[in-house]
Amino acid sequence: MKKLPLQACALLLSISAQAQEAAAEPDLAQQLANPVASLISVPFQANWDFGIGVNDATRFTLNIQPVIPLSLNEEWNLIVRTILPVIDAESPAPGIDDASGLGDTVQSFFFSPKKPVGGWILAAGPVALWPTATDSQLGGEQWGAGPTALALRQKGPWTFGLLTNHLWSYAGDTARAEVNATFIQPFVSYITSTKTTFTVNSETTYDWTGQQWSVPVNLVISQLFKVGSQPMQAFVGGRYYLEGPDGGPEWGLRAGLVLLFPK
Repeated sequence: MKKLPLQACALLLSISAQAQEAAAEPDLAQQLANPVASLISVPFQANWDFGIGVNDATRFTLNIQPVIPLSLNEEWNLIVRTILPVIDAESPAPGIDDASGLGDTVQSFFFSPKKPVGGWILAAGPVALWPTATDSQLGGEQWGAGPTALALRQKGPWTFGLLTNHLWSYAGDTARAEVNATFIQPFVSYITSTKTTFTVNSETTYDWTGQQWSVPVNLVISQLFKVGSQPMQAFVGGRYYLEGPDGGPEWGLRAGLVLLFPK
């Protein structure tokens, strides 16, 4: 069974000395809590899921998640959020091979007013599923599309809101299951004076084809800091699956780094 690298934990311990310098950037931590902020960021999110199948297998997923905001005019932004997974999956059961490679890409296009509406930050647009998996075990071999939307509010150190999307497949391998899935992500975060952020969220998915819920709940601690003039955020956390398919993971860990490129 794979273990969380010690470097990931050591990184969070080593950056406490930079917390005061990062605090000089009062808006960055708050912008990071907003999925559609006008801030270029490149998160590298590493996930370890444990207890999969009869083999009690581990699945490692590195999500590369660039967020690129584009100013359309004086009133609207377009925020392009991409999730490209790199996966290393152990065999979950006898007769199934290990698999490594790219998974399917999900790309969202959020149109968002530059000013909050009644105190709420709102965004909506299309979401696309691209069959970029390099192994049939790592993706559904389906092309998909649907709507996505976000609503959040930031009040003092608190950020809370909901991100959702729905994907239907419209083309792909007819021998594979069609995609018809709803994703729901409620979230709440609290930012301290030293720019440490505590976040709780759920990355819930309902598969309408298989009539199955997957409900992981995540608790993540993040710290904003600088290396030279480069602002970054490191994070570590864990999750527990309240609901999932038979043979699905029971719990997991998360760690990673976000590179920030403020304007």
